[in-house]
Amino acid sequence: MTDASAGTHRPAPYGTRPRPAPPGRLRWRAPRTVRGRPDLGGVRWRLAPRSIRWRLTLLYSALFVVAGAALLGFTYLLASRTTPSTAVGGSSVAPGLPGGEGQTPDPPTLTMYAEALRADQLHQLLVEAGVALAVMTFASVALGWLMAGRVLAPLRTMTSAARRISADNLRQRLAVPGPEDELKAMADTFDDVLGRLEGAFEAQKQFVANASHELRTPLTLQQAIVDVALADPGASVESLRAACLRVRAAGQEQERLIDALLTLARSQRGLQRREFVDLAETVRELLPDGGPGTGGPRVRADLGSAPVLGDPQLIERLVVNLADNAVRHNTRGDQESWVQVWTGTEAGRPVLRIDNTGPVIPRDQVAGLFQPFRRLGLERTGTHPRGKGRPREGLGLGLSIVTAVATAHGGTVEAWPRPRGGLSVRVAFPPCAPPASGPGQAQDQAQGRGRAAVTRAEFSERRETDRQGVGSAGD
Repeated sequence: MTDASAGTHRPAPYGTRPRPAPPGRLRWRAPRTVRGRPDLGGVRWRLAPRSIRWRLTLLYSALFVVAGAALLGFTYLLASRTTPSTAVGGSSVAPGLPGGEGQTPDPPTLTMYAEALRADQLHQLLVEAGVALAVMTFASVALGWLMAGRVLAPLRTMTSAARRISADNLRQRLAVPGPEDELKAMADTFDDVLGRLEGAFEAQKQFVANASHELRTPLTLQQAIVDVALADPGASVESLRAACLRVRAAGQEQERLIDALLTLARSQRGLQRREFVDLAETVRELLPDGGPGTGGPRVRADLGSAPVLGDPQLIERLVVNLADNAVRHNTRGDQESWVQVWTGTEAGRPVLRIDNTGPVIPRDQVAGLFQPFRRLGLERTGTHPRGKGRPREGLGLGLSIVTAVATAHGGTVEAWPRPRGGLSVRVAFPPCAPPASGPGQAQDQAQGRGRAAVTRAEFSERRETDRQGVGSAGD
């Protein structure tokens, strides 16, 4: 038992802060330990070579030393196992043998002499082989350094070229010449990545430019309407009311554009929630009214069960955009125009397919329809001269949102033109097992029907707005 008055230091209990050292007394801190041993990780890291050229050189030298030592050891082992020869040829005795001149030593003496001579030779072989191995080790280090530098020369070239590449000159490529080896394959892969990055940067710049133009157009229109109304000193109440209605319509168009952009960004960000959704139920709730009495194309539906695991609101947006696109870009005023919707499973995958009549679409322009702000047969703004033809055909984001939603769910989108005009779009989702029925599922279905009713009302409102000459978020 220690005495506290003797000046000994007792460790503080666990959880208490240590007392500060008295003035004038230094505190010694033990080095970090790992399992009772000092932690030398930092020392090892500082001693280890950080250059891959040095590491390759040391690797080559180590392999040479191991192979050389194994070869010398094998040679020494073979030499040590040989039987010494005791034959003495000629009439004279070999120098160093015991006995007088002209006398032949007895066999035991010859055997002892041969063994001593072999031991000296083996020792000399071992010494000379060690010296040769040491000399060749230094030579292997020099040769390994040269060979490693020659092997890594293409990597240094690629590193210098990659450092010169930035976001402003993504068109530059490594373009490494040489045989089709691993380094050439790596350089070609890097060039392919640069090509994809360049395409993504160009698409992003084009998207920003198009979005800026689309957002500026309603603002310019609103400003022009207000300026015209203010410049007329004798404006009546009816003219001012008409101007206000046009400003409101332009604001609604801008609001729908922003909503479409937010939906596109949300779908590209990924899924935040996952629920089981039946495509058949969703399409049945969102299916647009059609027929001779509505002024639109006839709508035919063949709906089979197709369960999908995903975000219900994004899936509803996908269905609404596809249906809106099929109705909007259909043949107007034609009794033979129709829209056909099919849901079901193909090879275990839930599939939604929509076919519609309409104008003939060139096959090479189908892929462009899924790009943001791309419209077929119109300029990028999609406008017609005032008072002539149809109004602006949507915002050019409908099919882009469809692609983004399908990609976020792990699905695929395929589209091809119909020979007599129109478009066929097929959306396939990953296979999933339907959930077990229960009280919770009934409540989710009720909530889904409520969301679908709101979306269907929105769809009807958008169609009514289109008849008044205001665009929507469909492509």
